[in-house]
Amino acid sequence: MTRQTIATITLVVASYDDAIAFYRDRLGFSLLADTPLGGGKRWVLVGPQAGGARLLLAEADGLEQAAHVGNQTGGRVGFFLETEDFAADYARYTAAGIRFLEPPRHEAYGSVAVFEDLYGNKWDLIEPKG
Repeated sequence: MTRQTIATITLVVASYDDAIAFYRDRLGFSLLADTPLGGGKRWVLVGPQAGGARLLLAEADGLEQAAHVGNQTGGRVGFFLETEDFAADYARYTAAGIRFLEPPRHEAYGSVAVFEDLYGNKWDLIEPKG
């Protein structure tokens, strides 16, 4: 069997530039690509500096797509950002104004806290045990 990975996930956003600023400047992700495609569309990829899956930031095109910005998973946590130093990242994100929906929890599987991105999509910041 060939090796497969999930490399990129599309995230519908209201604005390319606002989303880049949030993920790059507040979460510390790398801007991996920002390529004009014509007609106002761009190929914008961001991802954690250590690697892993990337996000394709896709600006909403029309009312139907715009209606899903910030609620692409029906209100559930849809994204999981793993860290090797939960306390340091939690403190850094809090200082950067990231909105956490709960205080940190220490579960059997690791340390975790839910935060929202600039549109209200829910993320887990998680340091797995082990």
